[in-house]
Amino acid sequence: MTTHALPVPGVPAAASPASKPAAAPAVHPFGARLLTGVLGVFVAAMMSGLNSRIGGLALADIRTAFGMGVDDGSWVNSLYAAFELAAMPFSAWFAVTFSFRRYHLAVVATFALLGILTPLAPNVAILLALRCLQGLFGGLLIPVLMAAALRFFPLPLRLYGLALYAMTATFAPNVATWLSGTWTDSLHVWQLLFWQTIPLALFALCAVAWGIPQDPVRLERFKQVDWMGLVTGFIGLVMLGIGLTQGERLDWFNSPLVCWLFGAGGGLLAIFLLCEWFHPMPFIKLQLLHRRNLGLGFAIFVGLLVVLLSGSLLPANYLGHAWHFRTPQLAVIGLEVGLPQFVLGPAVSWLLYKKWVDARHVFAGGLVLIALSCFAASRVTPSWMADQFVLAQALQAFGQPMAVIALLFLATSVVQPMEGPQVSGIVNALRVLGTLIGSALVGRLLAVREAMHANVLLDTAANVRRLAGALAPEQLRDVAQRVSHQAFVLAIGDSYLVLGVLALALVPFVLMLQYIAPPALPPTQH
Repeated sequence: MTTHALPVPGVPAAASPASKPAAAPAVHPFGARLLTGVLGVFVAAMMSGLNSRIGGLALADIRTAFGMGVDDGSWVNSLYAAFELAAMPFSAWFAVTFSFRRYHLAVVATFALLGILTPLAPNVAILLALRCLQGLFGGLLIPVLMAAALRFFPLPLRLYGLALYAMTATFAPNVATWLSGTWTDSLHVWQLLFWQTIPLALFALCAVAWGIPQDPVRLERFKQVDWMGLVTGFIGLVMLGIGLTQGERLDWFNSPLVCWLFGAGGGLLAIFLLCEWFHPMPFIKLQLLHRRNLGLGFAIFVGLLVVLLSGSLLPANYLGHAWHFRTPQLAVIGLEVGLPQFVLGPAVSWLLYKKWVDARHVFAGGLVLIALSCFAASRVTPSWMADQFVLAQALQAFGQPMAVIALLFLATSVVQPMEGPQVSGIVNALRVLGTLIGSALVGRLLAVREAMHANVLLDTAANVRRLAGALAPEQLRDVAQRVSHQAFVLAIGDSYLVLGVLALALVPFVLMLQYIAPPALPPTQH
């Protein structure tokens, strides 16, 4: 079986039979200055991830501040997620065109300005418009982090750069809970939900301006831009994102709006993919998916994103429903997974550099740990509180970096440096799409299983007519609340089981990925 080492920046594309001749990006010596620049890119990506997650965690406070109902308030997150998804495939192309440094500085500055203006919105319409723009510019920030890791980190440090990218999926969503609770419940300043971007943006601007070298601006690329793909892809992804986030509230395909969003959005997305396949300068190069570790690996990635919801969405839903926890009480759940990533992420990267380690086995081991976490949490009872989730969250803390970083290693090892921008667009679009699909599926699963358990509990507990005649109205309400609560707890347990089984079902496909040998480092760097 053929093995591939990690690509080295500056190696001509002809060195790999799977790649076409192309101009490689300029190679810059890696040192403290370039490292600082990449850390600025990382902080900007984390800023985007935190802003996306906090909007959902503090939605009740945002609705209260603007006098919005539950239905109207749902659009605050829905529009952000949809525009974030739509921006992902195009970000790296524009970064190459305008130069990485100038593009990143402009996007970060605009994103920070939108964060300052959002709490000052005079009405709901302007608030929603600002959230759309925030989602758009937030979606432009995350893909360039992977492109920076592939381009600027030398071979002995490449996996540590990818570990930074992995932390946007394993660290940011979990720490956002603590930050949200700090701003709204400890300091009682809900505007900080959006103004927290200011110090992060200032650091990112300074670090990138000082550390990232200036590349030539290549505006001539606009002569070959895929305008049809840009328009159809952007609008199609926005429509699909809105359909996925609003589907459960509008009862899915019983809603004409949801049907129209999925139908028209799916058609426009198909046109976009067709344009990208035949265009000489595409935003995302779909032909790369012929490589097994990209095509199969990205399919596994979508399933992994669904499984990762077991470490954040399910425990938060349970504690919020069962004990009416607000974000300060939920923070410990996120921190148990998020904080260890500063150590576990680099540790997994170090492990993958060892000659005796097979990245596929590390990936499979991470999935097994996540599955064990799900099975442990599936025993949830109405008396569980945050302390009872410690074991499950500890297994998540170890399993998530093992799975995510190993997948990035297996996928990027078959990619040349000049192909990094096109691959990062695919990865990040699938990342947001997979999270939205997973949230929709878990939400639907909870609703269906809760209704089923409620019916079973009522049928087996007592005859409804006899119970109604024997109990006072206050007692009936108490019975109804108990049945509803128990049904929800059972539905949470079922969801954990489903996600645990899905994690195990991905293991055989992981072992089917192409073996990638650890990169051969110079003797002085072993």
